[in-house]
Amino acid sequence: MAFDIKQLAQIRQLDFEHVAVWPKEVKWMLALAIILLAGIVGWWWLINPILPQLASANAQESTLKHQYRAKYYVAVNADAYKTQLEQMHKDFAFMLKALPSSHETAGLLDDITYVGTTSGLTFRLLQWQPKIIKEFYTQLPIQIEVTGSYHDFGQFVTDIATLPRIVTLHDFILNNESDGLRLHMQARTYHTLGNKEHVTL
Repeated sequence: MAFDIKQLAQIRQLDFEHVAVWPKEVKWMLALAIILLAGIVGWWWLINPILPQLASANAQESTLKHQYRAKYYVAVNADAYKTQLEQMHKDFAFMLKALPSSHETAGLLDDITYVGTTSGLTFRLLQWQPKIIKEFYTQLPIQIEVTGSYHDFGQFVTDIATLPRIVTLHDFILNNESDGLRLHMQARTYHTLGNKEHVTL
């Protein structure tokens, strides 16, 4: 059953009403053409329109796998997360206790005065500045001006850090004047926002 390519030359003379008697070479070529045409039409009308859906499904599959891995990791480490969360709650409660409440701020000035005088400093200025309301807390600046020796300043800063309430020191300016060294700085303490302060934001 050798393929005789010469039979293809008769394709223009063939009668479509007598397909059964066509040469086998012509029948094969016709069948191949039909298969190719069906493949092209099938690709164009059936497969090509759903390719974007396939790409979207693949992307969604990748996302879901990533989410599954993340949730599986959380589930496996749930006990560790609970322990960590409990520790965070304890740390947060401890930090809240370190913030002075609104009725304790006056006493804080007394604490700073005591720390400064026991360090050998003389206060020239100790005054509250306008409070600054942030998103989650209120900042309470205190302007401080003291005179003394360099080592007294160091002791003062060290003692401020040991206060039971959170106080930070900023904007240091040290001048050498006739009566000794003069230190200008700003102390800042903080407390959580009250309901009224939340309303005014």
